[in-house]
Amino acid sequence: MAFSANPLSLSVPESAFESWLRDTGYLEILDQRTTDLHRQSTTTTTTPTTTTTTTAITNSATAAATAVSISNGVFVLIFLHIGTLLSLIKLNPFAKLNSDDFSCDTPSWTVKFVGSLDCYSFPLSSSQAKLRVHENVKRYARNYASLFVLFFACSLYQKLLALVGLISCLALWDLLKLCGDRWGLEQRPVFKQSLIRIAQCATAVILLCTNVPVALFSAIAVSYAVMILHASFRKLTPSKQSTSKDGNRRIDRS
Repeated sequence: MAFSANPLSLSVPESAFESWLRDTGYLEILDQRTTDLHRQSTTTTTTPTTTTTTTAITNSATAAATAVSISNGVFVLIFLHIGTLLSLIKLNPFAKLNSDDFSCDTPSWTVKFVGSLDCYSFPLSSSQAKLRVHENVKRYARNYASLFVLFFACSLYQKLLALVGLISCLALWDLLKLCGDRWGLEQRPVFKQSLIRIAQCATAVILLCTNVPVALFSAIAVSYAVMILHASFRKLTPSKQSTSKDGNRRIDRS
């Protein structure tokens, strides 16, 4: 690293300080720091414009030009926000996800997952949106999985034919297992494989005819959109972590 004694020293370069925040787990500080820097830059750039407008308010031409520049600035800001959201399309939100994220307890739906209005803000850059998505997907992996199951159940409820087809497929394979135990198909592997191939073909036909793939795709699309929007707008908050001897945070999975 570029420093060893005091990570908060004013002589530390910004890139080294951000790297230290990432490595030690203080991602919520990095998220808030990005927001504060953007607000400072916005205030600095807008102050001279306000002063010029106040001193030349009597000039109608200057006022009209200022109004046009303000409207153009609003459109530019809108396009920047749209660009930030579009950058999430090519982002892989599961890049840092692992099996351990599903083994911990499910975060509280009201306090942790939803939170208050102060817990949400528009990502000010694509890097901040990427940071939020990767970290929030890890933190709320079990919540997002539960939402997918809920959306899939709602999709099956709206498409009763798909629900009937899914139940029929489950019943078909359960019947095949029951018949295999009763007929002793373990001693007749050729006949068993033939029945399995027939059951697979019948399952594919039933699923296609009852529009189960359509229900599954709609549930995946809705749950993915909800996950991306929530993860990108949700501010990073301090997670349940413990501090090691070297001062770095360690996530407590207990």
